[in-house]
Amino acid sequence: MGSIESDRTVTGLAAKDPSGILSPYTYTLRNTGPDDVFIKVICCGICHSDLHQIKNELGMSNYPMVPGHEAVGEVVEVGSEVSRFRVGDLVGVGCIVGSCSSCGPCNSDKEQYCNKKIWTYNDVYLDGRPTQGGFSSAMVVHQKFVVKIPEGMSPEQAAPLLCAGVTVYSPLSHFGLKQSGLRGGILGLGGVGHMGVQVAKGLGHHVTVISSSEKKRKEALEHLGADEYLVSSDATQMERAVGSLDYIIDTVPVFHPLEPYLSLLKLDGKLIMMGVINTPMQFVSPLLMLGRKTIAGTFIGSMTEIQEVLDFFKEKELTSTIEVIKLDYINKALERLEKNDVRYRFVVDVAGSKFPE
Repeated sequence: MGSIESDRTVTGLAAKDPSGILSPYTYTLRNTGPDDVFIKVICCGICHSDLHQIKNELGMSNYPMVPGHEAVGEVVEVGSEVSRFRVGDLVGVGCIVGSCSSCGPCNSDKEQYCNKKIWTYNDVYLDGRPTQGGFSSAMVVHQKFVVKIPEGMSPEQAAPLLCAGVTVYSPLSHFGLKQSGLRGGILGLGGVGHMGVQVAKGLGHHVTVISSSEKKRKEALEHLGADEYLVSSDATQMERAVGSLDYIIDTVPVFHPLEPYLSLLKLDGKLIMMGVINTPMQFVSPLLMLGRKTIAGTFIGSMTEIQEVLDFFKEKELTSTIEVIKLDYINKALERLEKNDVRYRFVVDVAGSKFPE
């Protein structure tokens, strides 16, 4: 077992009110328990859901809050009962850091659906302390909620897979959509959408990117390798594509009509919702009934699936499209993210940055 010579005081960048601005915040971590892993954070991805939480757009934010749930770091110390990790291992932490461990979802390796799951930040851990995320110098996490980064994969490439990557991978696995030869649609080409193209192509699917304008056509086809590009505002294109897709991964995080996309599905097609939308969605039931179609929701992925998607990206030699930034740029990055001005995921170089004064 390794040792920590310094105390547990760490520094993070925290939201202290709903303004959207992060600033330095010093707090204390718990000591490493028997099942805990102490991690020095190397980098952390920025997710659109971080914006929701920072600005209290979901009405559940508690301040001060250190965001970040795509954290990659080096193991510095392990508890006495930890057998899966060693000092020096490169590991990742995703959206949750705890669960009840006794309910149906927990007992079937679907702990992300546990009603008592503990979020990586903006929550309270078992010891009563508030949880804080990966925009920080270090974290202490129960070994159950830590995954190994495959050898040879860079921390910056691994980070987006801990949320965005597994969010796409999990439903394709659960709904039986991993076999090659399927025709899939990716609605919205942002952080999660670009992951969707990568995962679907890696599985051998024919992939159509669906977007509201021509703006991302070249990017989708030439850079990400999508097979087709469909402009949803073009009625002629949409009519030609009716009944052509086995599934659609809907990553759009704002209100939008569902009926145009339901019409694109084949018999038994699935529209899988991933965007966090607080406005009620609407559709007419015959569009479902006459094609035996499904509208489904899905939420991140299990710890097993996070490890699977990391290994999948390594095996298929897939890469995320990221923009690596320093900590002193993080507030500007959040502004850009709100305007969808990122290609396609920000990753914060925590270890290579100085915390702003």
